Amino acid sequence: MTDHVAVGLDGSAESDAAARWAAGEALLLGVPLEIVHVEEWLEHPPHTASTGEITRRWADALLEETAGALHALHPGLEIATRRLGGLPTEALARAADTASMLVLGSRGLGGMAGFVMGSVASGTVARARHPVVLVRASADAPTDGAVVAGVDARRPCAELLAFAFDEASRRGRHLRVVHAWTPPPVLGYAPGLDPALLLEMSRAVAVALDDMVAPWCEKYPTVEVDRSTPVGQAAVRVLEAAHDSSLVVIGRRIRASSFGAHIGSVAHAVAHHCAVPVAVVAHD
Repeated sequence: MTDHVAVGLDGSAESDAAARWAAGEALLLGVPLEIVHVEEWLEHPPHTASTGEITRRWADALLEETAGALHALHPGLEIATRRLGGLPTEALARAADTASMLVLGSRGLGGMAGFVMGSVASGTVARARHPVVLVRASADAPTDGAVVAGVDARRPCAELLAFAFDEASRRGRHLRVVHAWTPPPVLGYAPGLDPALLLEMSRAVAVALDDMVAPWCEKYPTVEVDRSTPVGQAAVRVLEAAHDSSLVVIGRRIRASSFGAHIGSVAHAVAHHCAVPVAVVAHD
């Protein structure tokens, strides 16, 4: 990974909140902040040269104003600005892949506890190889809350755990690692599931999660770790664990598809309905 945090800025309240969160994260990591703005000239070319110049001046003013405001809040933070051209999802994905992480704002759902990713945020998350953090404009996440990591103990996700443990360590917060599971359908449809068998299965799942987390506990001995293996839908259980957290970390498997890039159903659901910042980490 490279040595800066990038944030996408488009003039919305959501991207302004993302910029503030990204500045705090850059300070936490001890790295510079890069504020980027994408000019969508490949999709919406300016009708005249003067229109294009007005757009560029507006973008430059937006970048300068935001950088100045963040400098005032964090005088010691090194901040750079950059204008990018092209399709927003592709340009932002490239920005993510040359940074430690990319931070984006996400539109709110009115009074509902959640937010939706627009096509730009969703497409960027699906393409980026480095972590992308989604931040709501009205997020009231407690800064002293736990870090929550939703994992699948059946599959390796070293990148996700590395990110989650590092965030918890730097923040001085405990880490909740959640692996939700359901009994096999053949058992779930049985008239009654033997309690002893269910207990045996639960223990096996817990052991699998312990084995996955153990090397990271050794690497980060100061991080307090809570392990949870609830029965139920993964997205629902992660959201329940995240109710008082400061950051949620979920994974996205890197895979090629003839239908385009996707982020997976669990990541999609958590990102849509979580009220706190969500980091989506790509992994094999």
